[in-house]
Amino acid sequence: MKEISEILKAYSKAKSEDKKTALATVVKVEGSSYRQPGARMLVTEDGQLTGAISGGCLEGDALRKALLAIHQKQNKLITYNTSNEDDAELGLQLGCNGIVHILFEYIDDEESNNPIKLLKQLELERKEAVIVTVFSLKRNAFQIGTTLFFRKDSPVLNHNDEVLNLIAYAKEVLQTKISIVRKLQTENEALIEYINPPISLVIAGAGNDVQPLVKMASILGWKITIGDGRATHTTEKRFPKADTVQIAKSEQFLENIIIDEQTYFVLMTHNYKYDLAVLKQLLETNCKYIGILGPKTKLNRMLDDLENEGIKLNGEQLERIYSPIGLDIGAETSEEIALSVVAEIKAFSAGKTGTSLKYKLGKIHDEVPYER
Repeated sequence: MKEISEILKAYSKAKSEDKKTALATVVKVEGSSYRQPGARMLVTEDGQLTGAISGGCLEGDALRKALLAIHQKQNKLITYNTSNEDDAELGLQLGCNGIVHILFEYIDDEESNNPIKLLKQLELERKEAVIVTVFSLKRNAFQIGTTLFFRKDSPVLNHNDEVLNLIAYAKEVLQTKISIVRKLQTENEALIEYINPPISLVIAGAGNDVQPLVKMASILGWKITIGDGRATHTTEKRFPKADTVQIAKSEQFLENIIIDEQTYFVLMTHNYKYDLAVLKQLLETNCKYIGILGPKTKLNRMLDDLENEGIKLNGEQLERIYSPIGLDIGAETSEEIALSVVAEIKAFSAGKTGTSLKYKLGKIHDEVPYER
């Protein structure tokens, strides 16, 4: 989602400067590739790139193809065979052992539902959505491109019959939360892409050790909220990368917080009573991740104090608590601890364990299924 947000900002800037643009999207991958279907890159007519469709090996040639799409005002599908180290056409030895299909779309500002306008819908609400991009691998075929934005209970922006036929597939992806590439009844195929809103990281605490955590989370494009009872610490000047910084007593901590599937909490005020009070409130919500900074003895003390109040946690509630917080990487400094925490939350959100890729069987990335 961060990549899309940066593309939207870059497009807005290009439009204000009267520059034409094209959007490059990885629509299908066969074999291995650095980026997976849904990776995007915006190209301006003066060669500015925002986003990425590879690790840097394809961008040079992709720039030329994007400029051609801009010049001809046409969508184009280009296939790169990265498994061929002697590829004379590219003149590159990519060594990714895969075939990457990239769609280049000219952005026409006059079109009511051009790709950028459809992508902008993602930022209007913090809700999951599906973007559908239709393409053809047939040489010289007409490329439909990004054509449907779908979100539950939201109106469909494009109402032609061919697009409406895709809604059933979009509903399926929204339910499974897994992007797919699907063969259509025509000669076309469709990337039906599931997109989650960015992670919302809510931090109880405004100490110095929160600062590197905020910086790292910001790099990933997470939405960051900080709450603490200390007015001297809880300032926007100390946390310029945070989206919201609020002074709040422990009992008021959740008053302005909206909790959804992508909301993660970290308790690190270094004030035991404050953290305990916030934990007590969170246990009554449906948040799925509560990280608590400190040793296991701190958590055990919290559980004992809650039980003394007549609050005995069930298995489901205990599963949601991560304490000590973070992956075991030998972290000691505040920066290292921040890295550990961010890595654990990222792994949790992706349904991963955070183990070394050295021991992973199979491919690094889960393949986007291809359905006929």
